[in-house]
Amino acid sequence: MSRDRLWKFQSKAAPYLFVAPFSLLFAVFLVYPIYRGLALSFYKTAGRREMFIGLANYRFLLGDIMFWGALANTLAFAVLSLVIQVPAALGLALLLNSRRLRFRAVFRFAFFVTHVVGSVFLAVLFAVLLSPRTGLVNRALGGLDINWLGRSELVLPAMLLASLWVTLGFGMIYFLAALQAVDKELYEAAEVDGAGKWARLWHVTLPGIRPVLVFMVLVNTIAAFQLFELPYVLFQGGAGPRSRGLTIVMYLFQTGFQAGDLGYASAIGWVLMLLILAVAIAQVRLMRAIRE
Repeated sequence: MSRDRLWKFQSKAAPYLFVAPFSLLFAVFLVYPIYRGLALSFYKTAGRREMFIGLANYRFLLGDIMFWGALANTLAFAVLSLVIQVPAALGLALLLNSRRLRFRAVFRFAFFVTHVVGSVFLAVLFAVLLSPRTGLVNRALGGLDINWLGRSELVLPAMLLASLWVTLGFGMIYFLAALQAVDKELYEAAEVDGAGKWARLWHVTLPGIRPVLVFMVLVNTIAAFQLFELPYVLFQGGAGPRSRGLTIVMYLFQTGFQAGDLGYASAIGWVLMLLILAVAIAQVRLMRAIRE
């Protein structure tokens, strides 16, 4: 092969060679698992044996009381975490963005460093903090003997408390970056027009950080629907009293890896994916309607 032909071949083949590693990894670790999961959702599995049953897994899911209970628990956690976490993170960012506050860098680091902690370590830590007699939470409440992890009505508050501890700093950092990007001249113009603090917050701050606000709502919603490690470790592999800690991903894990029915677990996973997609689309459209 002549030099000209070799150079033409290299120039044509080089882009494909550079893209080949990513394409191979993408196909093996993403495309094939998605295809395999979708195919498995139409089968009933028992060990290595698979039997095609069509839409039977999805029909069974519609009448599965455990699935609907897990869905209710997940939705309750997602809604309450959004209602609490997003405003709290924004309020904390507004406080730490103030120039009057001293040692702002220290406080930013202190609140954000909790996000570095893994979910498993977080669950182990809060299992100790929420213990009835020796836990620091009960001591901080005046020495009360509250069984946070043994009473069904306190399961959701316990998970929210632990989740808030690790996610508050994450949202604070994003909101803090968005606040610092808002044009200061807009605040000065609003102040000249006689706008108070709440008016400046509503008409200047919130419109200025709207993209980050939408992003945080979406990210927190997806994370809430994917909740697994925290309740699983917090309740020592169980779902808590009266299964109040059972989430969709935990039920998927129990069905697929403990009961061994990977087909039904795949159906649960695809329904979860469609739920997350529907909620994300609804949130984006709602934010767009509010902006207009």
